[in-house]
Amino acid sequence: MKASVDSNGFIAQIVGAIREVVGPEQVALHEPRFDGNEWIYLKECLDSNYVSSAGKFVDQFEQSLTNYTGAKYAISVVNGTAALQIALKLAGVKRGEEVLSPALTFVATANAISYLGAIPHFIDSEERSLGIDVLKLREYLGANTEEQSGLCVNKSTKRVIRALVPMHTFGHPSDLEQLQSIARDFNLVLVEDAAESLGSFYKGQHTGTFGLLGSLSFNGNKIITTGGGGAILTNDEGLARRAKHLTTTAKISHRWEFDHDAIGHNYRMPNINAALGCAQIEKLPEKINSKRELFKRYKEEFKQISGVSIFEESSDRKSNYWLQTLLLEEDSLRLRDSVLDISNKLGIETRPAWKLMSNIAPYRSSPAMSLAGANSLYRRIINLPSSPALSLGTR
Repeated sequence: MKASVDSNGFIAQIVGAIREVVGPEQVALHEPRFDGNEWIYLKECLDSNYVSSAGKFVDQFEQSLTNYTGAKYAISVVNGTAALQIALKLAGVKRGEEVLSPALTFVATANAISYLGAIPHFIDSEERSLGIDVLKLREYLGANTEEQSGLCVNKSTKRVIRALVPMHTFGHPSDLEQLQSIARDFNLVLVEDAAESLGSFYKGQHTGTFGLLGSLSFNGNKIITTGGGGAILTNDEGLARRAKHLTTTAKISHRWEFDHDAIGHNYRMPNINAALGCAQIEKLPEKINSKRELFKRYKEEFKQISGVSIFEESSDRKSNYWLQTLLLEEDSLRLRDSVLDISNKLGIETRPAWKLMSNIAPYRSSPAMSLAGANSLYRRIINLPSSPALSLGTR
């Protein structure tokens, strides 16, 4: 039975529980770990002079991604935002159209939509997955959209709603079967933002492979890193070829001539970054096991503290536990900022969830459904130090 505590005692218990897991030193929210073949592969890049867009490691990294995720094709790019932007472009998103996206997400999701001249349309989240509330979304679309010539049209704005973009929050898979069903029923293209969920599975299938396309991120704080980088996943050969073409300036292949048949993007991942990724992905199973062990340690430390719980995956999903997530209960909400303030002063890097996209300046005028669930989660979430090495007692 959890015992109730006063404010000072509550904060002290949380800090103490974190310290039991991470130790007495300063600790970052998430740090990369380089304990494989990184130096060997990077030296090979430097020795060969293939450090830019040409070189064997780009193809090798893409093959490693398809082998791991089960996607037929992977196209590596400079970052996860670029991956999502191109995925949405290939999905047919056009200027002036709307794209459904969770309000509880990192700003890159909304930015990728905006880069195409489209409008983010924010939807609610729920506690079971920290992702899109599928029941509310279905009801909302049923009441607020209509079908016109096979397209989903917003009754209020009269704009086409072209795509649905779930984001797998902190690595936890959203309810992908229901999202596929919603996309079919409302004539939407499903494009997954799997930036945080490399190594996460929904009913045995890897995230990022349920939609027409998916996107990954390999930023320095992700479960594996290429320094900066991302990838587009798809099972469609034509889309894969088009993705590679558009991300390499849409250059027509020729031995010496420079000719381009579309407005392309210089988004190709450099070979030196891919070399780092090749070494990192070799260690991905080990990193995921470490993350899952870290979750168990946090769960054990927090189980006797009243007013909080550690977020845990659903039984039909396997999460990479990219960021460990503490959920405050209603009676503890007033103490969130005190927990964040004191833990950071003590050298424990904790973070709240992102401000809802509907509440930040660039997107306050964007359409949105009722966001009661997302607002509740924003007020309740604290992310804890989550580096995979923490489960080993080393950093």
